[in-house]
Amino acid sequence: MTDLSTLETDLTAQVAAAADEAALEAVRVAALGKKGSISALLATLGTMAPDERKTAGAAINQVKDRVTEAIGSRREVLKAAALDARLASETVDVTLPVRESPTETGRIHPISQVMDELTAIFADMGFAIAEGPDIETDDFNFTKLNFPEGHPAREMHDTFFFNPKADGERLLLRTHTSPVQVRTMLGQKPPIRVICPGRTYRNDSDQTHTPMFHQVEGLVIDKGSHIGHLKWILEEFCKAFFEVDSVKMRFRPSFFPFTEPSMEVDIQCNRQGGEVRFGEGEDWLEILGCGMVHPNVIRNCGLDPDVYQGFAWGMGIDRIAMLKYGINDLRQFFEGDVRWLSHYGFKPLDLPTLAGGLSS
Repeated sequence: MTDLSTLETDLTAQVAAAADEAALEAVRVAALGKKGSISALLATLGTMAPDERKTAGAAINQVKDRVTEAIGSRREVLKAAALDARLASETVDVTLPVRESPTETGRIHPISQVMDELTAIFADMGFAIAEGPDIETDDFNFTKLNFPEGHPAREMHDTFFFNPKADGERLLLRTHTSPVQVRTMLGQKPPIRVICPGRTYRNDSDQTHTPMFHQVEGLVIDKGSHIGHLKWILEEFCKAFFEVDSVKMRFRPSFFPFTEPSMEVDIQCNRQGGEVRFGEGEDWLEILGCGMVHPNVIRNCGLDPDVYQGFAWGMGIDRIAMLKYGINDLRQFFEGDVRWLSHYGFKPLDLPTLAGGLSS
C-alpha cells in the first residue's frame, strides 16, 4: 500500500504541475492509458488470490478515481486560463467604424439607372417593354424597315456583319433596336404601345461614340394615332426625365427610311457655367429622332397602312444619361472603373419612381 500511496502522490503532483492541456494529457496517458502505471497495477489483479484481489482492487480503483478527478479539475482550470489568454490576445477596438454593408457600398451603373427611369416614365403612360435578340437578320434590321438593297441609307450605319451562311444570308449585330418594333408588329395585333431598350452596335469609336451603345425606341400603332400624340408623349417624357416643370421643344424636318415625315427634336437648354440646364435659356440641344411610321414598314409587317398608322421615336440612352448626370466622355461608361462608379452610381435600393423622384 505504501507504493500505491507514493504513486498517487507522484501522479497528483504531475497533474498539478501540468502547464497546459497537452502536458496534462501526457500525464493522463502515463497513468491511465493502456500501458499506464495504474493500468499496470490493475492488470496484476488476475494473479492474486480472491481475498487479496478484493482488497487490492478496491484500493487501486480508489486511487484511479482520485487521479481521474484531479485530472478533470486541472483540465477545467487550464481551459479557463487558455480562454482568458485568447480573449486578451484577440481584443476588438470598438472605436473603429463599422464596415458598410454591400447594399451601402454597391452602386447601380448610370446606364441601368436610366433604363429604370425610362421604364418608370413610359410604364406610367401605358407602354409595355419589348425586347429582341442582339444578333439580327438583314431582313429585320434593314429590309422590313424600308432600307432597299443598295439604298444609300444603308451606308448610314457602319454595320458589324457575320460571315455569310451557306445560302448567302448574312447575320449582323443590330444597328438599332428598330428590329424589335418589327418583331412586335409581326407578333401582336394593334393597338401597340411599346418601348424597346437594349444594346446596339456600330463600327464607330470616339468621345461621343462607342462600338456598343444603348438605345431606347418607342412605337405606337393604332387606328387613330397622330403626330399630336407623339409630341405630347415626348414633351411629357422630357419633363419627367429631366425633372423640370416645363420644356420647350422644336421639331426639325429630317430623313429616316422607316418614318415619313421624319423629324429631329431639340430641347431648350442653358449651357452657361459649364453645365447644361433644361427648361431654361436660349440654347437648343438635339436629343432624339422621331416620325410617323412609314406605310411601307406597316405593310412589311403584315398590317394595312390604310387602316393603321403610328409613330416611333428613338434616342441614345448613353447620350441622355450624359446630359442628365454631367458625364462628359461616353467611353467612361464602359471602362469598369470602380472609383468612377462610386461617384456616378446609384444606391441599389433607391429605385426610381415618379412619385418619389427618379434620381433622388
